[in-house]
Amino acid sequence: MQQKLNEFIPNAAVAQVQELLDHDHLVVKVKRERKTRHGDYRRLINGQHQITINGNLNPYRFLITLIHEIAHFEAFSLFGRNIKPHGKEWKYTFQRLMLPFINPNIFPDELLPLLAKHFRNPKASSDTDTQLALALKQYDPPNGKHFVFEVPTGSIFRLYNGRVFKKGSQRTKRIECIEIATGKVYLFNPNAEIELVKNK
Repeated sequence: MQQKLNEFIPNAAVAQVQELLDHDHLVVKVKRERKTRHGDYRRLINGQHQITINGNLNPYRFLITLIHEIAHFEAFSLFGRNIKPHGKEWKYTFQRLMLPFINPNIFPDELLPLLAKHFRNPKASSDTDTQLALALKQYDPPNGKHFVFEVPTGSIFRLYNGRVFKKGSQRTKRIECIEIATGKVYLFNPNAEIELVKNK
């Protein structure tokens, strides 16, 4: 398997993943961590189709991200390149491809009901599913990071790019945070990963 992908995904998923990649003639490359994405799919100038995945993901998140990107390729192949990247065609394809993997041989029991719920209507990123993102995080190696929603209101935190914010009030789906340097208010995804500077 390309780049020894079996080192990055659950053992029970290796054969199924290999079958998908062989069928679609996809090239997969494992990359160093990118802060703004877990993975991506693109059609190269030479006509090949390439998927890249961050190598720092835990096996379960890596597998979900890999199938997410394979779904982009298959959706474009089946429905044409004018479809929305995360529209209904992609959702249908992602659901179809992911369903065989949602079983106790591959995922821990505590993740299965969360995955079943998420894949009723998969989002552009599993990070926007608060319950699933938090559950998946439990399988990451310790890194001292937190999600914004986990820390108390008034906490001071830092982003990967060094910008420092103070957590404010909760809106319907986002959290208001004030940038310390400028006083500007920004709306954060509750699952944005941050480094806590100090509690309230």
